[in-house]
Amino acid sequence: MRNTLLASAVALGLLAGCGQGADDDATGNTAANDAPVLPVTDANAAAASATMTAIPTEPVAPDRAAVLMHDRHENYERIGDAMKVITRELKGASPNLAAVREGAGTIATLAPQIPSWFPPGTGPDVGKTEAKAEIWQRPEDFAAKAHSMNQAAIAFQAAAGGSDLAAIRAAHANLGKSCKACHDLYREEE
Repeated sequence: MRNTLLASAVALGLLAGCGQGADDDATGNTAANDAPVLPVTDANAAAASATMTAIPTEPVAPDRAAVLMHDRHENYERIGDAMKVITRELKGASPNLAAVREGAGTIATLAPQIPSWFPPGTGPDVGKTEAKAEIWQRPEDFAAKAHSMNQAAIAFQAAAGGSDLAAIRAAHANLGKSCKACHDLYREEE
């Protein structure tokens, strides 16, 4: 009970600095699947920061778990595909900044939704997932790492909006570090 209250308090704090959630029906992912990719603007970065979702505390019905786990996987695939394009472009001498900006927009749109993708009842105990059980055992730490990733995504999107390749590459490296920090603890590598 104490962990649930603490997780809720952390989540509310994150909502103040980041969340979405208002239209996240019982799946917690309706908005994530329909979320538009926002163009790079300071206003969009601020909006993404102001709309970070919370880790749901209510368990999902068993018949919804498979759908939610599939949606979570698909959203992470979208982030991964965007990172691959960005990484490929930034390794080149003359990156296609339009492609980098599009990928940055995708990541910045999805990053604040990440906590909502992990309601209780969608872990490895109910189906195939790369998410480790530690996510639900350490929700405060997971929420903090999700918040850091969201902040890195916002910073990367802002840098990608400019033309300073060194700044874009540095912000991309920081985004990659925030992803790795979570993957190292909370993702089962297959």
